[in-house]
Amino acid sequence: MSINHLSQHDLARRWAISPRTLERWRWTGEGPRYVKLVGRIVYRLEDVEAFENKRLHESTKQRVSATFDVGGVAKPPLDATRYAGVQSNADHGRGAK
Repeated sequence: MSINHLSQHDLARRWAISPRTLERWRWTGEGPRYVKLVGRIVYRLEDVEAFENKRLHESTKQRVSATFDVGGVAKPPLDATRYAGVQSNADHGRGAK
């Protein structure tokens, strides 16, 4: 059985984020599990994939639904009209009059 590891820089490239973001996540406990080997941080591929799968969404509704229920009334996020193809006055450089 072969265990694959990713360096901090390899994982940062994989996710298109800064290596400093991974450092901050380690410090705050937000990122994937990691291993420190001989003073070097590595991420096991199985832990990286588990972290990715844990954050997998089937649709944007799963992520946005938590913002809809405000006092029992369905309320879309502030910028929802942009994603619905509706442009606000602010999009045209005009304020509401």
